[in-house]
Amino acid sequence: MATPEEFEAAAARAQQLPSKPNNMVLLQLYALYKQASEGDVSGDRPGGFDFKGIAKYDAWASLSGKSQDDARQEYVELVSSLFQGA
Repeated sequence: MATPEEFEAAAARAQQLPSKPNNMVLLQLYALYKQASEGDVSGDRPGGFDFKGIAKYDAWASLSGKSQDDARQEYVELVSSLFQGA
């Protein structure tokens, strides 16, 4: 399992990716980060024409029930894989 320090290092490293990932990967990064740092999604789903907010909410909600430890580990692995693929 990734430690909180490894998670924070991966979060900082994600800001320095050599190229911008596609939208699906960005949503996955966002959802894993939120699940790892806050747990299951809370609050109301955005409505109206907030398409970006809806996509982010839905991506995070899709991880409901995943432990914060598992999300932290998956986040660290995903960030590492993005650097290896670059």
